[in-house]
Amino acid sequence: MQTEEHSYQDGDMISKEQVRCPIKKMSLYLITYMSQGLKVKGYLAIPECSSPLPPLIYCRGGIRRVGMVRKHRIIILAQRGYAVFAPFYRGNEGGEGREDFGGEDRYDLFHAVSLMKSLPEVIPGPVPLLGFSRGALMALLAGAYCPGVGPIVVWGGVSDLWATYEERVDLRRMLKRVVGHPQKQADAYLQRSPVHFANLIKPPVLIIHGTMDPQVDVSHARKLAFALEEAGKDFAMELYEGRGHRFPKDEDALALDGIFAWIVKKRSEMLLQSP
Repeated sequence: MQTEEHSYQDGDMISKEQVRCPIKKMSLYLITYMSQGLKVKGYLAIPECSSPLPPLIYCRGGIRRVGMVRKHRIIILAQRGYAVFAPFYRGNEGGEGREDFGGEDRYDLFHAVSLMKSLPEVIPGPVPLLGFSRGALMALLAGAYCPGVGPIVVWGGVSDLWATYEERVDLRRMLKRVVGHPQKQADAYLQRSPVHFANLIKPPVLIIHGTMDPQVDVSHARKLAFALEEAGKDFAMELYEGRGHRFPKDEDALALDGIFAWIVKKRSEMLLQSP
């Protein structure tokens, strides 16, 4: 007896496996979906609700096991009344392929947008993105090259990969292996640095950054703001004095209050402007 083979397209869901969720009235799933012919995985958190919810994609930072998606984080975001998806990027947690820090793995985010738009639990319209650390450059790449996204929040975000190479001596070996040498493979760094393609970013952008961030210097936020201003883009920036890469619990909650208020406002504006 022959088994029927499915022909999946990019952004198609291949499987949806419910996993244990520590919070009541919240469903958590391990999703497998298609991206450039690869099976990629991520977590989807959906609050218990009788009607469809607005979407949000959380773009994780780090690479491989460093900065991997935490269930607790996406649940906190989903508790604000959103269906939240967080792709792991290719090659992680059993997914196929190998991530390359904003290279081909950008399509794992682009196709996650298509996936979110196809879910019956999600209301139609643009898909907001929240990019943390390395996830910021992923979110801004989507803002430049992927239709149907926005608004975009970047938190402690990398905006200049050349600067990251100079500032983070501990990351140089990884960057040379995954991206290349910044002089020999200069184009690869250019293509991954939002400060150099700010003119292409279409949705509104909110920049959140701690002024004492030891992992991604606050200069990344300031350079991104300058590039967006020069390009005439809709953006806002909030710098948190004395704060690092991650905020204390109470300040994190306050920052999220402001972020979600801004998302609601800007997404509504985008819906009014859409044809």
